[in-house]
Amino acid sequence: MLALTPILVFLIVYLATSIVARDFYAMPITLAFVVASAYSLILLKGKKLEERIEIFSKGAMNSATMLMIWIFILAGAFAQTAKDMGGIDSLVGLLLTILPSQAVPVSMFIAACLVSMSVGTSVGTIVTLVPIAAGLAESIGMPIGVMTAIIVGGAYFGDNLSFISDTTIVATTSQGCKMNDKFKANIYIALPAAIVCGIVYFEMGFSYDSASNVPMVDWWTVLPYMLVIVSALCGVNVLMVLAMGIMASFLITIFGSSLSLLGWCKSAGSGILNMGELIIVVLLASGIMEVIRHKGGIDFIVSNMLKRVSTKYGAEIASMLFIWVVNLCTANNTITLITTSGVIRQVADKLHIDPRRMASIMDTSSCIIQGVLPYGAQMLMASALISLSPLQILPHLYYIFVLAVVLFASILLQYPKKYTKLN
Repeated sequence: MLALTPILVFLIVYLATSIVARDFYAMPITLAFVVASAYSLILLKGKKLEERIEIFSKGAMNSATMLMIWIFILAGAFAQTAKDMGGIDSLVGLLLTILPSQAVPVSMFIAACLVSMSVGTSVGTIVTLVPIAAGLAESIGMPIGVMTAIIVGGAYFGDNLSFISDTTIVATTSQGCKMNDKFKANIYIALPAAIVCGIVYFEMGFSYDSASNVPMVDWWTVLPYMLVIVSALCGVNVLMVLAMGIMASFLITIFGSSLSLLGWCKSAGSGILNMGELIIVVLLASGIMEVIRHKGGIDFIVSNMLKRVSTKYGAEIASMLFIWVVNLCTANNTITLITTSGVIRQVADKLHIDPRRMASIMDTSSCIIQGVLPYGAQMLMASALISLSPLQILPHLYYIFVLAVVLFASILLQYPKKYTKLN
């Protein structure tokens, strides 16, 4: 239990301080992670300071962390250059010309669902659509935090169901079922939640007035975003998507934009610097997670959480909670599923739980908990792109909350019956 306390320290310092102060900016998230990091080093008693730092740094230097940092760097450069050359204003003007203002919330939700299913990553979807959604929100008078939450929810819908998502691949291969079979089982949980939220977002659209002062459309500046969206829908790797977007904005700057070449360079550098806080948080969080693992926190969860499970109903509830607790410690749903999949497979085999059913529960559970983590990569990325605190987005994540309710109901009612018995 002691190994898990760095997470508790972070939550107390960050969340509790913000709630008590009634100010989401009262405690900088970077400082909260520095405090938790220092505490995690103290936990490594009996070792020299150099050894403690080495253990912490081992987590911060892993390949998954570096991949996220590369995404953040490219995303920052693309978002800022596209914005400064007028791309967001032009795309917002184009969308408002095509769509009535009342249809904007539900349309952006559907777009996020489709992009995420195609690209297979919630982070890539958030990077692609949040800047556009923020511009649309301002035009129709909608709170940016609400619109961003709509995109994040849609991103998790697609990530949960996509055939090329990391979580889907891990869940299906670890439980020994085909991706299309897991999709069929998963759709019974994800689709009802999406339909409910789609109705809510459709009704929500009527609360906002028609857009005034619709921006002029400069077709040249729209092209980088169109390229990014189309390539994402085609399932291109997120790093390649962002690199193509940056190159397109560079070429348009040279041949047809009002932004100078030097101005483009300054925009790219500024965008990268804007991701600095996010990169620091990811490095510190990864280091803390390595300390938790080194001190036996994950092993403690594995050995104690599932050992008394004896029924299918209990195994599904325990597996869901198991994933949630581990995800709290790792802040990465893919790593969480890799960590927990072996134990969950043993329990599922022992109690004759349909592999398609268990893979669906695993993937959905990981998306739910990752979606509400204020220190998860997706929430941090979304908040960085709109300069808001993650806690200003979290209360509006309707899709995640509805998905959690549907998952609970599915387990309690053992629905759908087709997948609650091993065929």
